[in-house]
Amino acid sequence: MKRHIFLKIDSWLDSTLWNAGYDLVETWEEITIFFRRFRVRGLKKLGFEIAGEAMTLGTAGMVVLLTLAQPALEETKKDWRNHDNFAVTFLDRYGNMIGHRGIIHENSVPVDELPDHLVKAVLATEDRRFFEHFGIDFFGLARAMSENAKAGEVVQGGSTLTQQLAKNLFLTNERSIERKIKEAFLALWLEANLSKQEILSLYLDRAYMGGGTFGAAAASQFYFGRNITEVTLAEAAMLAGLFKAPAKYAPHVNLPAARARANDVLTNMVQSGLMTEGQVVAARRNPASVIDRDEKDAPDFFLDWAFEEVQRIAARFKDHTLVVRTTIDLGLQQAAEEAVASSLREYGESYNVRQGALVMIEGGGAVRAMVGGRDYGESQFNRATRALRQPGSSFKMYTYALAMENGYTPETVVTDGPVSWGNWSPQNYGRSYAGRVTMETALAKSINTIPVRLAKEKFGIDAIIQTTKAMGVETPIKKDVTIPLGTAEVTVMDQATAYAVLPAGGKASRRHGIAQISNYAGEVLYDFERDAPAAEQILTEQAAIYMNEMMTKIPYIGTARRAAVDGVLTGGKTGTTQAYRDAWFVGYTGNYTAAVWFGNDDYTSTNNMTGGSLPAMTFKKLMDYAHQGIDLKPIFGIDQPMPERQEAPAVADAASSPDALPPMVRPRSLSSQSTRLIRDLAARLKAADPLAIPTARTARAPAEPETTGATTR
Repeated sequence: MKRHIFLKIDSWLDSTLWNAGYDLVETWEEITIFFRRFRVRGLKKLGFEIAGEAMTLGTAGMVVLLTLAQPALEETKKDWRNHDNFAVTFLDRYGNMIGHRGIIHENSVPVDELPDHLVKAVLATEDRRFFEHFGIDFFGLARAMSENAKAGEVVQGGSTLTQQLAKNLFLTNERSIERKIKEAFLALWLEANLSKQEILSLYLDRAYMGGGTFGAAAASQFYFGRNITEVTLAEAAMLAGLFKAPAKYAPHVNLPAARARANDVLTNMVQSGLMTEGQVVAARRNPASVIDRDEKDAPDFFLDWAFEEVQRIAARFKDHTLVVRTTIDLGLQQAAEEAVASSLREYGESYNVRQGALVMIEGGGAVRAMVGGRDYGESQFNRATRALRQPGSSFKMYTYALAMENGYTPETVVTDGPVSWGNWSPQNYGRSYAGRVTMETALAKSINTIPVRLAKEKFGIDAIIQTTKAMGVETPIKKDVTIPLGTAEVTVMDQATAYAVLPAGGKASRRHGIAQISNYAGEVLYDFERDAPAAEQILTEQAAIYMNEMMTKIPYIGTARRAAVDGVLTGGKTGTTQAYRDAWFVGYTGNYTAAVWFGNDDYTSTNNMTGGSLPAMTFKKLMDYAHQGIDLKPIFGIDQPMPERQEAPAVADAASSPDALPPMVRPRSLSSQSTRLIRDLAARLKAADPLAIPTARTARAPAEPETTGATTR
């Protein structure tokens, strides 16, 4: 019986599988016959082949585009609208108003309420096809390329208004293909998520308009003293002309250039058909005038960074309309700006360098000066806090600090010789070896093999990365065997913060730019001295002393002989990267620490510029000024006088030129003794008990004789 069942099952399986195979063949035959109707030959077949290949390549292209879009879309996860939540008035260290950020007094005005001629002026100049494209205007790009080819120079830009907004909201002014790709994807994202009116409104609110103002509303108040809804056609044309180059066309700085630019805007309005010549002729004949203002340059790079710090600190506060006392010293700020600018004027062409950045920190951590670039009006990208550049040999400090923490001393003898780590074999600058040398000599002469050998044989890369983080470097350091020679990217702020640990005796530098935050009612919401944590001991005091002993030799017998401050013991380290793309000097005295960087935004090489040349000279310019008329503080653990200085080789002819600028002189208003007396008096008054105000009844009552119960005589 069971055998028959198995036979039936076997028979059923055979027949079922055969029938299924037969049906499949029949079906395939029918499909084949059906599609034979679409078989083409000749040119039609070629067309179909091309279409098929296009679909394949298009699919692959979409995968590539989506891959490229991922970094751009990551930018949109940030709270990019948070700018609108704060209205901050900034003061310098002495309480003088220096600028605003966020919403000031000019709240965002809806596009529908803006004057029609202002909107037309902006669109005619910045993006005539704004309401027609989807974020990227291929027709406009082709037109710009054609006009530029005819002129032989760049006279028109191909970026749409949406692309410019994407750059302002999410990106920097860095000139790179990666940034342009991100900009394109972010423009598409903005178009998909915002209306045209919202995009235009954000563009008008966020663009830098010169004079330390952001947005058309703030610029209207600053230049003309009137609400944005009340600007005339001539004033609207002048405002629209600022978007291209606010530093060049700012009317309070160069009114003739601003009026000429406004005239170009009026021409654009006529050419685009938005207005007739008759409608703009009155504005041509009667150009806009501006309010006469003092030409005080605001420390805009510092204010941008300070605004970010305020948003971080004050996010927990209910009140976002704030008055913030910062740490900046405008005298030192002006000196820092002049030091960088004069160095670029005198040596920029010969060294083929166009940008510089600087951060100066006083003992205790207060940021006293910040230079984020050559000209804020040309580029608002802050190279002091946002540019990631390789520090070169100035990074060696971290490896040596780690060695001092682990029992090494300046007199410890190490071997300078060939070393290999995997496939990497670093060499010294002169491609020679010194043999057995002390740690002090190795650092002063910036020998490359020593920190690499220490990292490979003694400490490892992880320990070096941990040391940089502990000393205050906030930029994540990528793990790589080459980082002992400074291939990891850091910011100028990172370097200044970390180096400030050394003159502080190994304690955290407590770098800060915000001293106090108050609301408009006068209530102190945040005070750095009260609310910030105490400085932690990062390096042992002995390790800090050893480091200071070594670092104070470099400006006198090492690679930084142009950095030695006159009459003031100086420590520091130079840094030069591969192909001379970056040049650094990071140094300190007992009073101040400063990091100086020079290079180019597009990463092109300089003309053999080293950290011991222009950066060291700029450091000296600033520090010579900063140490005039102040009490000099010793560098922690260093009691001996300054080492005998070896003369530095000549760097260029500009320094000895009759056109060279004289040294800067720091004005003095009070002696150091007077300053200490006033501060002591202020401290006593603050600590004193408040005076009791007598009531009216007490004031009218006659004085009663004191009775003691004793007989008076």
